[in-house]
Amino acid sequence: MKISGARTETFSAIRRRALADAAGVSAAPRGSVAVDKAGFLGLEPADLTPQVQAALQTLMTEIDDLRTEVSRLKYRLTEAETLADMDVLAPVLNRRAFLREVRRVSSFAQRYGSPASLVFFDLDNFKAVNDRFGHAAGDSALKAVAERLLANVRESDIVGRMGGDEFAVLLAQADKATAEMKGESLANAIRNVPVQFGEWSAPLHVSFGVREIETNAEPETALAEADAAMFLKKRVRAAS
Repeated sequence: MKISGARTETFSAIRRRALADAAGVSAAPRGSVAVDKAGFLGLEPADLTPQVQAALQTLMTEIDDLRTEVSRLKYRLTEAETLADMDVLAPVLNRRAFLREVRRVSSFAQRYGSPASLVFFDLDNFKAVNDRFGHAAGDSALKAVAERLLANVRESDIVGRMGGDEFAVLLAQADKATAEMKGESLANAIRNVPVQFGEWSAPLHVSFGVREIETNAEPETALAEADAAMFLKKRVRAAS
């Protein structure tokens, strides 16, 4: 079997032509096959026997099956990666994925000289909700907090649950003063509507702290500083 030089056609074009060639060869006398049609992958007209045509058809079918399987695996991989980034309870990012996004936004801010800030939220006396209404009610309250945060931020902002009753919001294109105002607005969105637990309802109380992300700051450090700012606010309020 003679193989000629490499071709520059796309594989899909070659495959379509090959199947058309095979159909044409089957229907026409052996001596009437055009030379340009018999050139698939360098095959001479004499090489396109019924056995070769059948082998080509089998090969193309197997390639189609492999492409379908690759597409399915890519979809499952994307789905798994998405699930790995999400919190197990609330519809927001988990801590690991959130910190990755902090690093990404920090790099963008450093490159283009634009500000970015973190707002750290902590639910006050949340243990009382669990103690009074049960852990299922507590889980519902955490989901409600996440949903309220998501409903009141821009698409470019990122919400994550840091663990327990702690949440954080990453605000792109926001300096500290802007983040303080946004933090108060988000806190009010959490406070203003009690969470319903069947026939019961409970108000939520929240504290927050803000930290503008500094150049070259480590994500964990920036988050810890926002947490510290929240704790300081909470202590000052308790003392007043």
